[in-house]
Amino acid sequence: MIKKIALVFGLILMIGCSSSDDSGNGGDGASDNFDRATLLQNLADNIIIPSYQDFGPKLTTLKASIENFVATPNQSNLETARNHWLTAYKAWQHVEMFNIGKAEALNEYYFFMNIYPVTVADIENGVSSGNYDLNTPNYHDAQGFPALDYLLFGVAEDDAGILEKFTSDPNSQGYKTYITDVINQMDNLTQQVITDWTTGYRDQFVNSSKNTATSSLNKFVNDFIFYYEKGLRANKIGIPAGVFSTSPLPDRVEGYYNSEVSKALTLEALNAVQDVFNGKAFNGTTSGASFKTYLEYLKVDRNGQNLSNIINAQFDEARTKIQALNSNFNEQVITDNTKMTTAYDALQRAVVYLKVDMVQAFNISVDYVDADGD
Repeated sequence: MIKKIALVFGLILMIGCSSSDDSGNGGDGASDNFDRATLLQNLADNIIIPSYQDFGPKLTTLKASIENFVATPNQSNLETARNHWLTAYKAWQHVEMFNIGKAEALNEYYFFMNIYPVTVADIENGVSSGNYDLNTPNYHDAQGFPALDYLLFGVAEDDAGILEKFTSDPNSQGYKTYITDVINQMDNLTQQVITDWTTGYRDQFVNSSKNTATSSLNKFVNDFIFYYEKGLRANKIGIPAGVFSTSPLPDRVEGYYNSEVSKALTLEALNAVQDVFNGKAFNGTTSGASFKTYLEYLKVDRNGQNLSNIINAQFDEARTKIQALNSNFNEQVITDNTKMTTAYDALQRAVVYLKVDMVQAFNISVDYVDADGD
């Protein structure tokens, strides 16, 4: 009799554990049978690959304009290179978060593309000596878009001085070689990532739909949240505003030497994040399977409100706060930093919804360490 009771109790316990392990839900106890493969397919075919296919040609156009400027350093070619720099930089905001596949295998592709503030001393030493290696971590902060920002906008006090650096300066050939090496590195790495997505990795990404630590959705969700928390919230707003330091750091803004684009780049990045969350096709109006539809399938709510609506509302609030800032974040920090910290706070409120509520609903573990104390 005792054995029968123990057996029955054991079966009940096993059933209970099995139900708990498979649920992965956040709202009404329904089991999670959401079609993750469809979500991954929408990400790959309608968002990630089209975003790269938009960024790649714009970067190649920037490369051609820099080659023209190097060949003939005049005001017209300088302005053309600057315009194409901004166009490509905006397009970059839509792909920086995709640190998966070849982008991850390249020892973090974004390290070679957008680490700021740029270390001017490394650039100048490289220009004067010709002794540098853009493939080493020591030069992550002396290449990419921030290096081009310095070389096209900040290498001298005015445009006449900038043109002189590439014409009559004793190191003019060094400047020409350095800027050429930087854009070639950016274009080469980007073409590798695009080729990987379009010649095999796409299928690997879509077919890896299980809920494991190394499956596509689990890794992508972590990359998405990491980018939002670090690349957008901290790097673009929090660090310049002094959230993580004893005082503001106005020289840490994105696009520092151009001095007029930090807000535009931040808004572009926030739009990209929200479009991914909602599964909106790149440069389109249709939306497919997404984090939003996944949360709605699970009927996840918070204080009686649908979590996906809460997250979108928080993104919208953050956008409103950012739109109220000066186009030059350096100037904003110096003149009225309170508005910067207010924008940071609006971005920060979404971190909890994404990093706690959403990942718990998806039954995904956060795979990175938060080191900024928030």
